[in-house]
Amino acid sequence: MTALYRAQPQDGLAWVTGASSGIGRGTALELARRGFRVLATARSIEALETLVEEAAALPGSIIARCVDVTDAELQKRTIDEIEVSEGPIVLAFLNAGIYWPMRAHPFDATSFKKVFDVNVGGVVNGLDVLLDRMTARGRGQIAINASVAGYIGLPRAPAYSSSKAALIVMAESLKIETDSLGITLQVVNPGFVKTPLTDKNDHPMPFLMELDDAARFICDGFQRGGFEITFPWQLSRILKFLRLLPYETYFSLIRKATGLPPKP
Repeated sequence: MTALYRAQPQDGLAWVTGASSGIGRGTALELARRGFRVLATARSIEALETLVEEAAALPGSIIARCVDVTDAELQKRTIDEIEVSEGPIVLAFLNAGIYWPMRAHPFDATSFKKVFDVNVGGVVNGLDVLLDRMTARGRGQIAINASVAGYIGLPRAPAYSSSKAALIVMAESLKIETDSLGITLQVVNPGFVKTPLTDKNDHPMPFLMELDDAARFICDGFQRGGFEITFPWQLSRILKFLRLLPYETYFSLIRKATGLPPKP
């Protein structure tokens, strides 16, 4: 079987969404360290300008554009302009996402929908820009940032866990076809990484990773290929095992692990 395409710096641009902070920012810098010209998009132009300055001494470079992933038309116009002026996008990391701790009561439907608009809708908008272009070129590489939180339903994360589960299943479904189109489709499932998102948590975060380590692991996964990039392996295996348990056993273990009261 012929190996699927893996992007190289000389082939064209890398694109990272949600690049102003956290995993997106770290991955954009790591790609620039590896020689890529990186299109970094996010909503905060100030944070993007700082990112460009930080990458100035690296082998690659960063081009910044202020784009909200939920604005499909603006994103498409931006990619049209960039591909004309800078060349084709050959690697995309659709990373932008948001998270708020949420509970069953009081239930916040507005925040729930916003999480899906960004985490799922933003990725769909990116795929809409990329898939036809890469199919026409006969090659491309797309990675979707999901999470190990998408393996199972976690307490205080009903919107986040379900949005990430949707991304995993969407990637699985699309990969069945993208393989034959010359497009390498990957899903990135990180555990806890020290970022502004995880700073919101008030519960234990086992196997918490530093951002630079996570960015290197992600970019190594881009180079290595394969469908899933997941880390740390300990947490990934634990959560995949929990997914196989009967529901009553799973619910009991999660309640104990997170300090929630037992079922009445």
